[in-house]
Amino acid sequence: MISDDEAARRWRLVLGGNEADGTGCQLGALDQKMDHALEALYDSNRQGGLGSSTPSVARWLGDIREYFPTSVVQVMQRDALERLDMKRMLMEPELLDVVQPDVHLVADLVALSGSIPAKTRDTARQVVKRVVDQVMQRVAQTTRQAVYGALNRAERNRRPRHHDIDWPRTIRANLKHYQPDYRTIVPEVRIGFGRRRQSMRHVVLCIDQSGSMAASVVYSAIFGAVLASMPAVSTALVVFDTSVVDLTDELDDPIELLFSTRLGGGTDINRAVAYCQQLIRAPQDTIFVLISDLYEGGVEVDFMRRAASLVASGVQFVTLLALSDEGAPAFNAPLAAQLATLGVPAFACTPDKFPELLAAAIQRSDLRDWIARQT
Repeated sequence: MISDDEAARRWRLVLGGNEADGTGCQLGALDQKMDHALEALYDSNRQGGLGSSTPSVARWLGDIREYFPTSVVQVMQRDALERLDMKRMLMEPELLDVVQPDVHLVADLVALSGSIPAKTRDTARQVVKRVVDQVMQRVAQTTRQAVYGALNRAERNRRPRHHDIDWPRTIRANLKHYQPDYRTIVPEVRIGFGRRRQSMRHVVLCIDQSGSMAASVVYSAIFGAVLASMPAVSTALVVFDTSVVDLTDELDDPIELLFSTRLGGGTDINRAVAYCQQLIRAPQDTIFVLISDLYEGGVEVDFMRRAASLVASGVQFVTLLALSDEGAPAFNAPLAAQLATLGVPAFACTPDKFPELLAAAIQRSDLRDWIARQT
């Protein structure tokens, strides 16, 4: 437990310096600096509290990195962009050099890519690359392990070695050979986990690039690049708003892929799904991942008809309301409920859980059971 003095100090920093804060707490020198940094951003009686010059903003960015942990710095930077209309800070290379990069900053840079001046473009790309590399290190190995492990189990063989036997399937296949006198089953047919080198599954990522899905677009691009590097999986990546863009050819360069997106705009899910249907050649081996908050601006009835057709053909259809660290956003609950009647649950997924979700989809597990285990 924290002491009363520490609790009062924290409340003083939260409430600010007005006489009515009620804490009666006096701040030390370091706490006063923290308080000034917070006041510049959160004092509602001031506008543009960080000042209008690039040096003052750069100084503030340096201060918050010194006084606060990284997670808090990222929140404060995001709040500064929203509360103080500091989009211009992303136009200055000297500011980008001192900003704490994260997925949300990448999304802002991508959204502003059309208006970033030439002098800032190289710095912006370097910032994006730093974040992409960090996320790659975080998710690449676990994704490869999960996907290859699931593929190895999904492909069966009839002459397995003892440690490769899939016992539940083997028992079910040999129930007719049950020996009541010995109370045992004679396993005339053995089913095991097999291995194949050629492409075994097809993954289609269909991503809503409307403004609310910005973080999901960033993570999807990175996962798409990881999957595209795996010979056992063929991967397509399609982004959409009211139009549809196939970015599959950009999967070997996730930074270029991100700068090819156009964050913001409307939503036509039906048109995007119609395009993706053309990419599906082997439905039973295809995992279709729709990443959208489901606010359909197109023809909802046609979208549901296409979704039903995909499910009936054998496609493993997954709907993610978000692929981000923040959880589920606001979403179209009635449309999500309609998808659920087709056996297509709609839910949010964090990047750390996405490899496990892919593994479950590859093995054609009941995703509703998988979701229940996560919660």
